[in-house]
Amino acid sequence: MKTRKKPRPLLLQRAFGSLFWAQFLGAFNDNLFKSALVILLTFSAGTHAGLKGEQLVAISSAVFILPFFLLSALAGQLADKLVKAALIRWVKLLEVAVMLVASIGFLTSSIGLSFVALFLAGAQAALFGPLKYGVLPELLPQEQLVAGNAAIEMGTFLAILLGTVAGGALVAVDGLGRVAVSVAMVLFAVLGFLFARRLPRGAAADPGLRVEPGLAKPTWRLLKLASEPKSVLHSVLGISWFWLLGAAVLSLLPGLVKVHLGGGESLVTYFLALFSVGVALGSLLCERLTFRQLELGLVPIGSLGMSLFLLDAAACLRGAHAAPGSVTLTALISTGDGLRLSLSLSLFAVSAGLFIVPLYTLLQERSAPTQRSRVIAANNVANAAFMVLGSLLLVGSFALGASIPQILVLLALANLGVAVYIYSVIPEFAFRFVCFLLAHVLYRLRVTGRARIPATGPAVLVCNHVTFVDLLIISASCQRPLRFVMHHSFLKLPFTGRFFRDMKVIPIAGIKEEPEILEAAFIRISEELRSGEIVCLFPEGKLTTSGEIAPFRSGIERILRENPVPVIPMHLGGLWQSVFSRSRPRRPLRRIWSRVRLVIGQPLEPRGLSALTLEEHVRALSIQVKPRSQAEPCDAQVTDAIARAAVSGVE
Repeated sequence: MKTRKKPRPLLLQRAFGSLFWAQFLGAFNDNLFKSALVILLTFSAGTHAGLKGEQLVAISSAVFILPFFLLSALAGQLADKLVKAALIRWVKLLEVAVMLVASIGFLTSSIGLSFVALFLAGAQAALFGPLKYGVLPELLPQEQLVAGNAAIEMGTFLAILLGTVAGGALVAVDGLGRVAVSVAMVLFAVLGFLFARRLPRGAAADPGLRVEPGLAKPTWRLLKLASEPKSVLHSVLGISWFWLLGAAVLSLLPGLVKVHLGGGESLVTYFLALFSVGVALGSLLCERLTFRQLELGLVPIGSLGMSLFLLDAAACLRGAHAAPGSVTLTALISTGDGLRLSLSLSLFAVSAGLFIVPLYTLLQERSAPTQRSRVIAANNVANAAFMVLGSLLLVGSFALGASIPQILVLLALANLGVAVYIYSVIPEFAFRFVCFLLAHVLYRLRVTGRARIPATGPAVLVCNHVTFVDLLIISASCQRPLRFVMHHSFLKLPFTGRFFRDMKVIPIAGIKEEPEILEAAFIRISEELRSGEIVCLFPEGKLTTSGEIAPFRSGIERILRENPVPVIPMHLGGLWQSVFSRSRPRRPLRRIWSRVRLVIGQPLEPRGLSALTLEEHVRALSIQVKPRSQAEPCDAQVTDAIARAAVSGVE
């Protein structure tokens, strides 16, 4: 049996490593520039153009976000029309020019020139966003896409933290602050450009695309493009909601520290560090929990965690008021309430990481390659709009006299409402959540041969039938939605019927029981396969009552005659005597978190494939589930099946 070569770590791969460091240095540089500029505006004496420093700080945020509304449509079109790697090089070269302008503004103490540079930095970020996420599926195989998104999110938030801290530290250098910031900005921009030059050239996604000039009409077309399929639209809404919620919480931190904790700038930096590191850790944890595949089941976990930990943070602050400067970082973490608040905000950020990474991955996987960058550009427009909306909501809440703990409670409850809405209109999120809990919390699922399930196109999966939850475990092992064939009575149950209908389960019945339902099932199976879907069925027709595989029924032969698509045999092991099987275990709780293994065989040619031959292939796979010391003696039939399977390439 050939051993698959272990892939190199992502950051050591030339293509992904170059993209990672190019985007990391860009995010770092943007935040270094913004942080230094905010400090200079805040502590500079007098006014500029009749505006005070505090007003200029508020305007600076709008100046940076404005280009996302103006240029995202153009950025998405260019990213789909041109070679992304080449365009990334030009955009990173633009960053060098922008930072030169920013440096001149700093060195000459020109607020006007600094604001021009800030607008240009926002424009450069708006151009880079669709390229960064659009090129990722071109640089990585599908099984590394979740890890790639996790690394990008981790790098982005660490860059935000480090850039913000570096900007404040460099500008505070006595007598040389402006020079230090100017040199650093240009240096990091040049380094980012050098990394961008290492990207492989690639090919254009849609070279024949006609770039449409203008603002309102192209932007509206972008948003319409991102509305199909619905899972993409709701991913965009989910990501945008994350940025609204995250930006609102970060905006509340200075007031939270000053009013309720009595801390200063160092305490604000501490909580900013907790947030950034928390999102980075959540992103890495997401990659570890997804087992190299898109796992939408983590999205509900993340959203629930964000609400719970925001509520706990609000509870920590209830009634807390302190005089300014009275609490230091050491004093804060030496108290139980201080540690609890720190933990709550950290876990809120970790939950945010679990929430955001699968949504970005879904956005990339479900978008057509020729439209992916425009969809991501539409996402950027929505993100900017939601962040502006969040700022307006904060202003309105403060105007109505709401306190910071009350606003945190409102944000937590609103987050729950958004979650319920998204999971009700897109049942796939809730379904994947149940599958994840079952496969990786209740059981310990191990999958062999996962890559044998095709990423696109129709196929028929056949598996032995051990428990009532086999379909959930199999679903947890596959990124694509599956169409299961199930007895029609299960769809009529009061609690699970809606669940199965949302899964688009195909109801079936016995020929002597309900022949009309049986015939409708065969018609529906053919329709799903012609639509390019994967249909999964259990040819035994019933749950095993002994733990052994029952004879396969002949219905599978009719399906394959009418739909000659690849057939993939599978075997589930480790579930017999579990609480969901027909066995009667003496100690059912000992079966909790037991090892379960799904072995996926090589695709089989459908023509001439009989139910008996398919049954033999599934029996052959069962040998891989049991350790050799526990394997039962093979009779002639099973031995013959193993020989056939070996010829077919089953490992």
